[in-house]
Amino acid sequence: MGTIELINDNIEKYLNFLTFEKGLANNSIISYKNDLHIFTDFLKKNKITSVNEDEIIDFIFFIKTQKYSELSIARTLVAVRNFYVFLVRDKKITKNPFENMDAFKSHKKIPEILSKDEIEKLISAPDLSNKEGIRDKAILELLYSAGVRVSELVNMELTDINLEEKIVRCFGKGSKERIVPVGDYLIDAVANYLDIRNTFIKKGYSPYLFVTRRGDKFTRMGIWKIVKNYAKKAGVTKDVYPHIFRHSFATHLLSGGADLRSVQEMLGHSDISTTQIYTHVDKSRLKKIHKQFHPRA
Repeated sequence: MGTIELINDNIEKYLNFLTFEKGLANNSIISYKNDLHIFTDFLKKNKITSVNEDEIIDFIFFIKTQKYSELSIARTLVAVRNFYVFLVRDKKITKNPFENMDAFKSHKKIPEILSKDEIEKLISAPDLSNKEGIRDKAILELLYSAGVRVSELVNMELTDINLEEKIVRCFGKGSKERIVPVGDYLIDAVANYLDIRNTFIKKGYSPYLFVTRRGDKFTRMGIWKIVKNYAKKAGVTKDVYPHIFRHSFATHLLSGGADLRSVQEMLGHSDISTTQIYTHVDKSRLKKIHKQFHPRA
């Protein structure tokens, strides 16, 4: 389950994923890289060519005998486990060797979100007097209005958005299809973009909804750069990256009164526990519920 060659071939890809899709800071990326190198060095020194649960247990015993703090050990195990989660999602392997090891499962971190005012500033930042600005506004609207992952956005085709029915079709992890209803803000932004989209196409035809100034398909990094650029222009001081729009989408829906199951469906989460983390983000909502229902509030 995962040869050393496969691991080495995918570490850089994983670090790029953490940088451009998850928006991790440079220091966090360096920590992940160092932790993964501890793991690969262990595999090399012990001439391990295939990794299963037994090898993971051996690795755990190994790092516990080294001069690492408990915090460093926990961080290293989380880094390696999450790397295997990535390999499974990317269909490089079929099973995570950490899967049945409950003691080493990581705790979900409560995500940071953008306020509604910050969202408004960001989406209003593009210059609509030029075609790139018109396109970029549609991109930002889609990230927030439909809560799509950046990987879903770059792969979205022209046929995946229906302006009349006001729905967006997304293909998430494992090519799982879902339909997300959207509002007039997104529909208007996309309609304006579609009016000038052909001016980006230099030759031939592209099925993709969003294309670069050369008419090519966007990369995750390309979207990441667009988001960073407008965050700076809008004066938003938080660490803004594509996935923060998805966090904000979910939290704002729940704070507005949406039920958890509906948000789960719109996000494409197979497990509702993944969606539940957003119920902890909006403190004002929790305070309101507590005040309404607790006898001593």
